[in-house]
Parts: sequence; C-alpha cells; structure tokens
Amino acid sequence: MANMIPMTKAAAPFHPLLDADQLAELARQALVAEAELTPKPGLVDRRGSGAHSDLSLDIMRRSASAIAPYFTAMAAASCIAPMDQQLRAEVATIGREAEAAMLRETGGSNAHKGAIWVLGLLVTATAQSGSLHPGAIAKDAGLLSQLPDSARPQLVSHGDLVRSRYGAKGARGEACAGFPHVVKVGLPALRAARERGLSETNSRLSSLLTIMAGLEDTCVLYRGGDEGLQTVKQGAREVLASGGPGCAAGDEMLRRFDRALFARNISPGGSADLLAATLFLDAIERRLYDVERDNSLLEELYGTD
Repeated sequence: MANMIPMTKAAAPFHPLLDADQLAELARQALVAEAELTPKPGLVDRRGSGAHSDLSLDIMRRSASAIAPYFTAMAAASCIAPMDQQLRAEVATIGREAEAAMLRETGGSNAHKGAIWVLGLLVTATAQSGSLHPGAIAKDAGLLSQLPDSARPQLVSHGDLVRSRYGAKGARGEACAGFPHVVKVGLPALRAARERGLSETNSRLSSLLTIMAGLEDTCVLYRGGDEGLQTVKQGAREVLASGGPGCAAGDEMLRRFDRALFARNISPGGSADLLAATLFLDAIERRLYDVERDNSLLEELYGTD
C-alpha cells in the first residue's frame, strides 16, 4: 500500500539561507561533528576507532567529504521536481552512487551507509519544505521514504538479517515513522542540555545517550544480539541517571560504559547516524550556515580507560 500514499506536494523554492550546496555542506558538517564528538561509547571519535577495526576519524572525515556532492545532487533534484515516485527513484539512484563513492574513498569500509539514507532523505525534504521546522521536514522525509524503490538491489543486508531475526525496524522504519528518535528524542535532549548550561560537547553527548537509551539499534543487534542491545540501552540510561556528561559521576559512568562496549565489540552506529541527523536539523532550525564546533577534548585529556 506504500505506493498509494498521496505525494502531490509541488516543489518549493529554497529558503534564502539554503541552496543545494549549503544543504550538502551542513550535512557533511553534521557527519564530521558526530564523528569528532568525544568521548562516545563504542564509536569512532578523537581518541581512536572504538569497536571498529576498519574505521578511523580520518576515514570518517574523508567519507563525509566524498558523499557530500551527492547530497547536493539530491537537493538540486528536489528543488525542481514534485515529491513523488519519480523523485524517490532519482534520490535512491543518487544514494547508491554515494555509497559507491564512500566505498571507493574508504577502501571498502562502511563508514556512512546508514547516514546516506538518513541524511539523504532529510536533505531532500529540506530542499522541498517551505518550513525550517524539524518536525515538518522529518514528516516529509518520512512520506518520501514510504514510496517503493523499485530499483533497490535484492541483496540481503545486515539490516535485513536483523529485521528478520529480531523484528527491529531499523533505519528504514525510523524514516517511515518520520524520524521519531530525532524529532522527539535527540533534538529535545540537545535543547534541554543546552538550557541547563551544559557545554556543546556534553549537550551532544546527552543527546546521543538519550537516543541510545531507546533505539532498537540494528548495528548493535547485528554485533551483539538482543543481549548487546540491552547492554547499550541500560548503559546509556545509567550514565544519564548518574547526572549525565559533565558531572563527575556521569563522566565516570560514561567511561565504564565505553569500556564495556569496547570489550564486547559493540558500536551503536544507528544511534550515531541519528545524532548526525539531529545536528543537521538543529542547524536548519537555528538558521545556521555552519554546524558549530563542539570543542571535544582530545585523548590526552580523556584517556581510554
């Protein structure tokens, strides 16, 4: 029934602040800001590769730059076409080209496959939207994601395996629902932390942990199964309950959580993708030309154990 969803919204002009190149640059910056945020449990950051053996901060930065031109192409396509099945097909084709560019740049490592899907939809919807409100953009992105992609390769992905075994909806389900873990979880947590006077680093870490505490992260399920997912959710909740990032007890609990995920080779990559989406929509809503830097401390200050 997905192809019966009405999608008759005509293309709208870009907001004066945002053209296709600027939208793509904000998406690239959001990806880099997510990667650089430190210390993130189990994930690539300024300290090292986290639970990954094939990724590094340099690879993440290069991957973000390699896929940025494809975000430009998505935004440009959305600017001149209605949000319908044809646009869905065109954006999907561009997304697969972005994945190929990512793999060429990273030597075959999957740095941002999920993020291409998530941010690609949001960039496309932002280019169409007459609103800069995250909820409106996410809703439009969700409607677009529900249209079928007839050219989708019939390969079984990690996400497909996890959905079949555990019933988790994954990135596709998150998108079809209008990105609830971004609009109703990540963004409110980010705003609330800022309002409490936390630094930008700790505000973003609080947002990430709040996402992790509730998300059925298919990246975690693939690596650690349901037990691993419960470890991630419980660990994130314990950090937040201890006061969260920025206080002594919360920081100590965060270090313990990081060690636990590293020991189990668990990386919450789905949560990381949604944090990047949160930072992108936050910049859009605040009418920023750039995603502000968060001044994450380096390994010499945080350490790894």
